Parts: sequence; structure tokens; C-alpha cells
Amino acid sequence: MQRRSFLAGAAAALALGPAAPAGAEPVKVRIGVGGKPLLYYLPLTIAERKGYFKEEGVEAEINDFGGGARSLQALIGGSVDVVTGAYEHTIRMQAKGQDVRAVCELGRYPAIVIAVRKDLAGTVKSAADFKGRKIGVTAPGSSTALAAQYAMIKAGLKASDAPLIGIGGGAGAIAAMKKGEIEVISHLDPVIAKLESDGDIVVLVDTRTEAGTRALFGGPNPAAVVYTKQDWIERHAVGTQKVVAAFAKALKWLAAASPEEVADTVPAAYHFGDRALYVQAVKNSLESYSRTGIPSQEGMTSVYELVRTLDPELQGTKIDLATTFEDRFIRKAMG
Repeated sequence: MQRRSFLAGAAAALALGPAAPAGAEPVKVRIGVGGKPLLYYLPLTIAERKGYFKEEGVEAEINDFGGGARSLQALIGGSVDVVTGAYEHTIRMQAKGQDVRAVCELGRYPAIVIAVRKDLAGTVKSAADFKGRKIGVTAPGSSTALAAQYAMIKAGLKASDAPLIGIGGGAGAIAAMKKGEIEVISHLDPVIAKLESDGDIVVLVDTRTEAGTRALFGGPNPAAVVYTKQDWIERHAVGTQKVVAAFAKALKWLAAASPEEVADTVPAAYHFGDRALYVQAVKNSLESYSRTGIPSQEGMTSVYELVRTLDPELQGTKIDLATTFEDRFIRKAMG
């Protein structure tokens, strides 16, 4: 997916609710995301389209990358200020001595689905059969890749037993499966919903629900969060609060919204030409969004164990998980 930038101010016609107080200087924030149309990142699109950034006095420049790992690279490289990405990235960065912290949970379940190409369903019946199979993920190193690798390890394989192929987060991901370029896919809605509806895949693992998440990870597993560098938080405490407040409004809206209302709010291009299918995809994923904006301690520990299992460099490390999540902003925003 090509990198795209959106200025929230340009979406004024779509903004609902009051703008920032007259005379207030807007806070300019560059936000990175790894596949904006994916439902994994829906709270970001809602905050943008409902005008919540503008209400909070934030001029949000949203930069869309092909996967979460690339968004993280952009943060470390300094080309974005804040990222909506997987919580596990904060643990990895802490282990490397980089003080990166989440400030708001967006997804309480990963909502990642692992599926096999339908013509291979008789041969590939579980993750134990993934050896040597080409697995499509949003990007190597992203949460979709980690989920596939973890499923293989649980099934008795090594994380390196199958090649991971980056297919992005949009229409290209659908095409990769339809063209036979991949045999297994670890991905998110609406990509999964489209492939499932067209009869292209058979689902093997589904973490869109609490039950499915526990089946793979053995417990809760927080997914998308809003994270940034600690020094940025210190230098921009007011801006951080404004950004988190916008996301808090998005989470509250999603908790009460119908799938049809979500479909009406996002850009039509997100529907992949099938609005009814998008509505169904939202229905499948609504349970996965955070209700409080704060991950549970059990969930944070679960992700830590996942990362330590997959990354030899992290085995034996001890990280204070309190350093991976700064909750004061979301607590204030949620009241």
C-alpha cells in the first residue's frame, strides 16, 4: 500500500461537534498507521471522520504504511510522532533500551484471522501443516506475522519453518490470495471477510472474539494501541492528552455504534465495493475494541510471553510492564 497522508483539517466538512476554542493554537501531530482501512485501526478512522481530532484541537497528519513494523520504524526514525500499532512493539522497544510507551488501548483482542487457501484445506488442517507454506501477512515483523509464527510454535513447528510474505493491508492482500501467490494468510477484516465471502479461504484461527483469543494465546491479548516515545510525551504532555482524548471519544462512539453506522462513517473505498460485506466484517470485529482504553495486567503479561517465545533476544529478559503503558492520559480522558 502506498503511503498516504490525510490532514484532519481537510475533512472539516465531515467533522461533527464543536471545533477547538476560538484562538486556540492547534497541536500538529504526525500519526503513523500500518494499513488504515483495516478494522484493526478503525478507532483512528473514526476519530478522524467524526471530527474528534479537530474538537480536541489536534491537526492530525495521518501517514499510512504497509504494515505495523514500518510505522514503528517511522517513529524511531522521527518521521512520525505517534503510532497506532500493536502493543507488543512497546515491549520490543523497551527491551532494546528505547523508551516507547502506549498511552491508549484501541483493541482488546487481536482480531487476527489465520486461514488457508480453500483448495489446500484438505491438506493444511492446522498450524502444524504450515511448514514450507507461503504465509501472507501485512508486513514481516507486524502483529499478523507474530500471530502466524506463534500458532506454528504452539503446533510444534519453529517460527522460521514457513516464509512470511508482506502483502500490505488493502486490495493487494486480497489479490495475493486470489492469484495463488500465498497459501496461508494471517490478516484482518475487511480483507478476511472479503476472502471468506468469496469462498477463497477456510478459517483455522480466529481471534476476533474473546474465545478465539484465549484459544490461541491462552488468555486476553491486547492488540492495537496508541504509542509514542516517552520523551515526546514529556515535551508534549498537553498534545498527548488531546490525542488520547480524541481516541477516547472514538472508542466510546464505537461501543454504542451499529455496524451500519460504522459503514456510513468510513470512506466508501474501505468497503472494497461491497458495503453489505463491510457491515458484516464490522459486526464480526466490534467485540474486539477496547471499552476502557486500558489493557489488563493479564493481557499485557500474555503479550510479553508471546514476544519472549518468538524472539530469542528477549528470552531471559525482565521488563517492567509498567514502563510499556502510560495510563494517566486515558484515565483522564475516560473520566
